[in-house]
Amino acid sequence: MATQPQTQHPAWRDPALSAQARADALIREMTRKEKIAQLFGVWVGASAEGAEVAPHQHDMEEPVLLDDLLPDGLGQLTRPFGTAPVDPALAALSLMRTQGRIAAANRFGIPAVAHEECLAGFAAWGATAYPVPLSWGATFDPALVREMAAAIGRDMRAVGVHQGLAPVLDVVRDARWGRVEETIGEDPYLVGTIATAYVQGLESAGIVATLKHFAGYSASRAGRNLAPVGMGARELADVILPPFEMAVRESGVRSVMHAYTDTDGVPSAADDELLTGLLRDTWGFTGTVVADYFGIAFLKTLHGVVGTFGEAAGAALAAGVDVELPTVKTFGEPLLDAIEAGIVPEELVDRAVRRVLVQKAQLGLLDHDWTPVPPALEGADTTADPAALRGTIDLDPDGNRELAGRIARQAVVLLRNDGILPLDPGTPRRIALIGPNAEAPTAVLGCYAFPVHVGGQHPGIPLGIDLPTLREALQAEFPTAEIVVARGAGVDDAGTEGFPEAVALARSADVVIAALGDRAGLFGRGTSGEGCDAESLALPGVQQQLLDTLLDTGTPVVTTLLAGRPYALGRAADESAAVVQSFFPGEAGTAAIAAVLSGRVSPSGRLPVSVPRHPGAQPSTYLAARLGHASEVSSIDPTPAFGFGHGLTYTTFEWSDLVVGTATTPTDGAFRLGLTVRNTGDRAGSELVQLYLHDPVASVVQPLQRLIGYVRLDLAAGQEARIDVTVPADLASFTGRNGTRVVEPGELELRLGASSIEPRLTARVVLTGAARQVDHRRRLHADFEVLPPAAD
Repeated sequence: MATQPQTQHPAWRDPALSAQARADALIREMTRKEKIAQLFGVWVGASAEGAEVAPHQHDMEEPVLLDDLLPDGLGQLTRPFGTAPVDPALAALSLMRTQGRIAAANRFGIPAVAHEECLAGFAAWGATAYPVPLSWGATFDPALVREMAAAIGRDMRAVGVHQGLAPVLDVVRDARWGRVEETIGEDPYLVGTIATAYVQGLESAGIVATLKHFAGYSASRAGRNLAPVGMGARELADVILPPFEMAVRESGVRSVMHAYTDTDGVPSAADDELLTGLLRDTWGFTGTVVADYFGIAFLKTLHGVVGTFGEAAGAALAAGVDVELPTVKTFGEPLLDAIEAGIVPEELVDRAVRRVLVQKAQLGLLDHDWTPVPPALEGADTTADPAALRGTIDLDPDGNRELAGRIARQAVVLLRNDGILPLDPGTPRRIALIGPNAEAPTAVLGCYAFPVHVGGQHPGIPLGIDLPTLREALQAEFPTAEIVVARGAGVDDAGTEGFPEAVALARSADVVIAALGDRAGLFGRGTSGEGCDAESLALPGVQQQLLDTLLDTGTPVVTTLLAGRPYALGRAADESAAVVQSFFPGEAGTAAIAAVLSGRVSPSGRLPVSVPRHPGAQPSTYLAARLGHASEVSSIDPTPAFGFGHGLTYTTFEWSDLVVGTATTPTDGAFRLGLTVRNTGDRAGSELVQLYLHDPVASVVQPLQRLIGYVRLDLAAGQEARIDVTVPADLASFTGRNGTRVVEPGELELRLGASSIEPRLTARVVLTGAARQVDHRRRLHADFEVLPPAAD
């Protein structure tokens, strides 16, 4: 019997070779135009009929003709699911057919990388809307966030998506910034640990995670979107960069997105010291750097550091940007012309395309047996009437909703409670639910959730997911109570004509639940979100007046916030019977709030950002030096109403038996501590042990304290746990006067606290020996060992 000859595949098709070798083999075969074609995306929208995608037109881009582009290939497809509301199965079919067309059109058969937003869940019609990142921070639970990200990644991978544009690692510096809802918090250690967990989860599902925005975006002056950044190198190194460094070192992340902003006059998109010197040469990052949308063109149009789009392309490539998103603008003809004119070296294109093709090889897109059929359509008849596929892919299954609910419940923060909470489900006979977010289904969503981000532009299309209002959730939680509702005012209304009705209902009720906060939107269409910056941290519109009016009725008021940033609450911070804070808690958010109000769920969230006492004392975070706190030299008191890390429970905890096992150690050593935490209440609860470092004398000014570790404890009534902590001296390092990171000898305080303003136990320790220089290989974490809880 004759042996069938084996098909000989080119080297770049051979999965047995390394991704680098395959990329190099392919580059040798490519023309200049074919190489450049791999360095940009095209913004497209899936077809509602399952046909091929159509280019999305935007007022910041020229029309794109795929027929002109595809013979040379295509690097990326931008947001095929996240551009218009399309049934997931038909969108998957549309993407599948488009990928087949892309591969067939170029002589190498290379498909595109499809990317989507996934900031609070896969941004697709019908997909689960999880809590926003500020709620992830409120959980202080990396494992839970990792689980969520893995679920998001599986849903994306199932329908043919390869890359997710998340997480955001920007550290909040000014809460007036509209994108605070997209951040994890105001502390770099919290941001780093939570973001790293998110990346690990997303990458575990085969999705390329993207760190953004690198770096400094959140430090824009006056909290204005895209405003210049004026911070010094030390703030950049010690506050802004550590979360990115941690994620690069520990998460396996494969992509980074540059920031829009310039720092001290240098735009991130053209900063070779940042994107190449630090990210690659020092930290060892080997993935792709992608542009924030239109960011390369902004070098010309907004920053004015280049005169032409060709020069913009050259500056970005030289700095280390590999892929232009969302569509071709500067990396097309302008780049070709600049290369031919000798303005841009072609070697920069080769460097970038090598990184892109290595990643495509890793994703299986260069394999000889690659197929455009995504896992969710395997076995389906994709040649029949596409309408038969409608409804066959569920991106919001019960498991996702349960997970979204767990995160939402764990993220609710109880800021104040005079004893009114929990409300016995059988006690309140009449609840007055008053405020603009009482009956708004989308009040739980941030601006990158699909129903807000895209759905708002399609008012006739259903939301795609079930979004119970707060009224509906309360009625389910308190079935015997009469719930009366008044809006009072809209989120950003200026009028008070709805106040009399609200006051009348409040006076007739046993308790008032004031449903206040934000409306997410984009570029001024909301009170929170991208381009929705605030002049102050007063509640939007007349909400503070409404809240004060409710307090004046004498009926107990439970101030309940569904918001994207922290707001000053005026009198309510001290006079409300209770204050419940949630940060856009997602599709299961109202049920989570109701469960906390009833006591069915004990609150366990902690503040990832400080809640200000005064609306104008900004910018201010807990990471301030001594003169950044209240002092006699300024008439402005920035002391928060509720500090970073604060959160109450329905039980009580006692911290005791602090033992300092190692109180003195060299600058290359470690301290060892131990303590006991006991639940002294009559119900189960969660305590968060936070470890802060205070350095009283340093060669440069330091924050009064900073978080260096934390651990969550879930304890039943009467249970206690013993915690042993090892604190490497590396965690005391900071950027010294010469610009290098140093551990200096001297006295320190290790403060174990329930928040940044509530220390419980303090260990005074000493570092000895000579000052020691450290670098990116230093230790980043304290080690917490929790011994099994013991009951009475």
